Amino acid sequence: MPILGSIIKAAIEIGSKIPIKEKSGKADAYRQQKKVLKKLLRKAQITHFGEYYGFTEILKQRDFVKVFKERVPVFDYNSIFKKWWYRALNGEAYVCWPTTTKYFALSSGTSEASSKHIPVTSDMLKSIKKTSIRQIFSLAHYDLPKEFYEKGILMLGGSTHLHFNGTFYEGDLSGITAGNLPFWFQHFYKPGKRISKERQWNTKLDEIVKNAKNWDIGVICGVPAWLQVLMERIIKYYNVDNIHDVWPNLSIYVHGGVSFKPYAKGFERLLAKPITYMETYLASEGFIAYQSRPNTASMQLVLDNGLFYEFVPFTDDNFDNIGNIRETPQTFTINQVKEGQEYALLISSCAGAWRYLIGDTIKFTSTELNEIVITGRTKHYLNLCGEHLSQENMNRAIEMLENQLNIEVPEFTVSGITYESMFAHKWFLGIDQEVDIEVIRKLIDDNLKLLNDDYSVERIAAIKDLIVEVLPTKVFYDWMKSKKKEGGQHKFPRVVKNEQFTEWESFIQEYKQTLN
Repeated sequence: MPILGSIIKAAIEIGSKIPIKEKSGKADAYRQQKKVLKKLLRKAQITHFGEYYGFTEILKQRDFVKVFKERVPVFDYNSIFKKWWYRALNGEAYVCWPTTTKYFALSSGTSEASSKHIPVTSDMLKSIKKTSIRQIFSLAHYDLPKEFYEKGILMLGGSTHLHFNGTFYEGDLSGITAGNLPFWFQHFYKPGKRISKERQWNTKLDEIVKNAKNWDIGVICGVPAWLQVLMERIIKYYNVDNIHDVWPNLSIYVHGGVSFKPYAKGFERLLAKPITYMETYLASEGFIAYQSRPNTASMQLVLDNGLFYEFVPFTDDNFDNIGNIRETPQTFTINQVKEGQEYALLISSCAGAWRYLIGDTIKFTSTELNEIVITGRTKHYLNLCGEHLSQENMNRAIEMLENQLNIEVPEFTVSGITYESMFAHKWFLGIDQEVDIEVIRKLIDDNLKLLNDDYSVERIAAIKDLIVEVLPTKVFYDWMKSKKKEGGQHKFPRVVKNEQFTEWESFIQEYKQTLN
């Protein structure tokens, strides 16, 4: 009898019975959020940021939430870094949070050419651990056998061997958190400390592949693209039919950071039996939400653990045509949101982010349960002439295409271009099968017309054409490698604009020249 598994399962079932505050509707959700903000303001009132914006005075106000929103401006990365975070990066203490910041997560948000430095404080690491434990407790709702709780957990992330410049450590958030795992988790954690320190991505994959048969893996975690690459390499190395021939007890895949739908067909091809998919929303700025129950595609917001949220309607009133937030946007708190409305997310956090635009857009699927889905990025949409084409539309159109033609399209990106004095959308698709480009072009166009009325209208005159270029999936990953963004939490951007589009097209031309 798996004694350890029985003990862990019993502990999880007991933990799952502890009331979770997030499940209690709008009024209590707002009370939790007010409590979080008050705690953040109290702790940060002695920082340079807190003194500059008068946190002590804000706390004295009856409606301190309203006053906070009036006195503290909205920041994007560039504005908060140039005015505040660069000081913490230089080793100054008590800038935006009452400590010296020891870690900075490197994040491009999939939309920027250079990496952002996002502060990660000890309080934030505690917050992430606390939410991670809550997610573990939620496994009690999945009716898993006690044997499952003795299986290994493979976390495919960035290197835990962080770069140290004499003042702070920097690296992928997955590497920072993996390097701070609790001692009791080490028994389950794969690929283990030695392999996790490896900085060379291909070397790390080689080591995991060689050791794969020695591990009894029950859970895999990571970005879909890189996990699919890893599983394909394992299957090829051991000359087996599917990943369950190597890991027969693989039961759960925990994913996040990018829509899983484009990867679903590719994943299922590598499996011998169905597995459970669990989505998480662990951003460089904090652990925001996680899937807390089966039979849903939504995630529950974490409302009482170091993060205060504001929700900005993703409209032309609040954002310009390239996705930059306007100076005084309309924002709502958790008690004011509506289901089905698309919002951009602002957070104030225990890492010293204040009214900070993290760049993601979300929708509430249940305001009673505070459950959301991620719909895209504020800069990953196209609006050349009023088509308002969202990343959600793009993902859905590709999912429909995969089902219509029974093909896999794990990677794609789109750009808006000038065309015949008007406009066109140019799609780049990663497909490793023989396909008819004209059939694909028409299906994507028709799918988008069904999904988006604005697109359908603009296709009559302003959007003259939809252009499709099919490339091997490898080209997308080679591009990531050329940008030193291979592996870890890096994702290929679903929309490329301006300089990034020019660089991408140049890369494709160079690739084609190698074929001649």
